[in-house]
Amino acid sequence: MARKSSSSSRSSSRSSSSRSSDRRKPNPLLTLLGAIVIAVTAYCGTNGLDLDSPPATTAPSTRVITPTTAPATTVAPTAVTSSGLQTFTIGTQGFGAQKGFWQVFFTNPSGSSDRSTYRGGLDEILAAAIGTVTRTLDIAAFEWNSPALTTAVADAARRGVRVRMVVDDEHTMQDTDTTIQTVISAGANVVDDERSALMHNKFMILDSTTVWTGSWNYTVNDTYRNNNNALALRSRNAVAIYQAEFDEMFANGSFGPRSTRGANQTFTQDGTPVQIYFAAEDDVVGALRTTLSGATRSIRFMSFSFTLEDVGQVLLDRAAAGVSVTGIFETTGSETRFSELTPLFCAGLDARQDGGPFVLHHKVFIVDERIVIAGSFNFSAGARDSNDENMFIITDPDLAAQYIAEFNRRFAQARRPLNLTCS
Repeated sequence: MARKSSSSSRSSSRSSSSRSSDRRKPNPLLTLLGAIVIAVTAYCGTNGLDLDSPPATTAPSTRVITPTTAPATTVAPTAVTSSGLQTFTIGTQGFGAQKGFWQVFFTNPSGSSDRSTYRGGLDEILAAAIGTVTRTLDIAAFEWNSPALTTAVADAARRGVRVRMVVDDEHTMQDTDTTIQTVISAGANVVDDERSALMHNKFMILDSTTVWTGSWNYTVNDTYRNNNNALALRSRNAVAIYQAEFDEMFANGSFGPRSTRGANQTFTQDGTPVQIYFAAEDDVVGALRTTLSGATRSIRFMSFSFTLEDVGQVLLDRAAAGVSVTGIFETTGSETRFSELTPLFCAGLDARQDGGPFVLHHKVFIVDERIVIAGSFNFSAGARDSNDENMFIITDPDLAAQYIAEFNRRFAQARRPLNLTCS
């Protein structure tokens, strides 16, 4: 049964900055062999995308799993490296990679507004993974209207999977496009945050085995119109950390600053350092600043919202120390007095505005070509102080290479700002 959602109104500034998916601007292993049916199972690995990698000389070991809850989605392998990194494309709708315990995906919006073309994307890959779940499915969703995911989750509930969801009250329960009632009717147990701040997480825990997280909302727009990333981690440590956060919200009703600060959220998986943080209870900005302050060669960023002055100052300090700093801002809102675009650009940094037709929804930093910082956490005071958010920091050059490839795709479209006044 769903909790009654709050009727408290959001401020206009908050609504305009949060409604990312509705704004127009401008595993076993993942199945790879030629162009084959893909179903990402509860076992998730990931590959980095490296378009300069040599073609594979041998086919990767695979097991074909036919999805039962979503249309078949095809992938085409692009490379297999000596480190075990595999890269692939998702039809024309995205890019991905896998290695070891992680798997990463990027949307590739065509710019089309024709919804008949919105097929074969990341939602169908995750829906196929949900189709293999046998026991439990826990979901934290800021927004919810993907037909593929709605069908997959409803089917899971009907076949006896325990489905629990934590959602934002306004952006899921009250939204005119929401499909949440379909999963509630199928037997999913859904609660909302009943407050004015955001439950802004986007993560799923499949069979207590794999966590999916990132910037990607579970909506049509965020899948087929906006630029997003998603990361799947097959890791007991990661599952335990995200599960504790989910249970805190679902069972205890603790949101935002009322939440309890997490413990043991730094670990090493298969030799790879991983850090996971949750706002508003953890010092997310402190962890972000510490990591950025350690940069010695380069910092790249892709930012839907970047208004934190202290983080901007770290970038200015590193640039003054000789570190290459380049970044892309989502155009909408980037020229306000709150945005860090003007101070960074006017200080001589190569800070640009997104040139895509819809929304750059990433919240990403890449440090020294080896550290990735990403998640749902926008670089804003609201994310820091009020919302429920998550951010991960992973040190892996192969993963960083995939985010750099996405940065390069977006940077090729980006434009230098023309209307800024530098004093």
